[in-house]
Amino acid sequence: MAQKRAVTVQDISCFGKCSLTVALPIISAAGIEVAAIPTAVLSTHTGGFTGYTYRDLTDDITQIAAHWKSLGLKFDAIYTGYLGAFEQLRLMGEFFDAFKGDGIVMIDPVMADNGILYGGFSPDFPAGMAKLCAKADLIAPNLTEAAFMLGEPFIGDTYDSTYIEALMKRLSALGPKQVVLTGVSFAPDKLGSACYDADTGKVDYYFNDRVPGYFHGTGDVFASALLSAVLRGKALPAAIKVATDFTLESIKRTAAAKIGGDLCRERFVEGNLIGQDHDRVPGEVGLRVDDVELVLAFLE
Repeated sequence: MAQKRAVTVQDISCFGKCSLTVALPIISAAGIEVAAIPTAVLSTHTGGFTGYTYRDLTDDITQIAAHWKSLGLKFDAIYTGYLGAFEQLRLMGEFFDAFKGDGIVMIDPVMADNGILYGGFSPDFPAGMAKLCAKADLIAPNLTEAAFMLGEPFIGDTYDSTYIEALMKRLSALGPKQVVLTGVSFAPDKLGSACYDADTGKVDYYFNDRVPGYFHGTGDVFASALLSAVLRGKALPAAIKVATDFTLESIKRTAAAKIGGDLCRERFVEGNLIGQDHDRVPGEVGLRVDDVELVLAFLE
């Protein structure tokens, strides 16, 4: 079987495991050739740090796309993560039209969590993201992003399966045939995801253990593993299992290695690491080489 090729479009943090520094190793470890278009360069990610630098790369996207078009490059998948401006949404719509071909488009609409938009996003940004999602084959929002794209209030954890399934169907009505909803939980000790396929009308769930704490980068880990599983031929229900289990294993290994989590958070004061005996930020999923190698084990 010919090697698959994907391109991922999102920001890169020079320090910290999220976005491109997560996507590139995971997708590569799955045996997929992966190209990248960085949407911005940050000195660190924004979780827990202050004073970080940010350089917008919107103007570079068109030039990169034009060069690739001149080379005749083709992709089996286009995967977008953090897009920080309306202009980037517009450019991605054009990029999809130019490069999708027979491949798939997967959008992780990174912009909000826990009922709050991330800093830098205006209240009308979710509507723009929803318009872009109309061009996708597969989207993977969390509960907050899903509600905001539909112009609905975030209801917190006061939901049941009826709400989750109706929410995914409303998201699919935007355009994507497949929807994965992350951060779904019906029990305090379990966390997972749900998926909906409009062609079959089937809804599936998968849950695993909830690990206490907050770990930066887990959404990017999940999305990268999800895309890898889909490109390796997994059906959507199997793909969300791969992504959920791999993300959990990464968190467990991070905690066991005392990388991030509560131990690291105790050493983190006002954006500075003190008394450090490690090189990770608080609560971060610090992927090690043996974590990344787990991708192939989960895909077997």
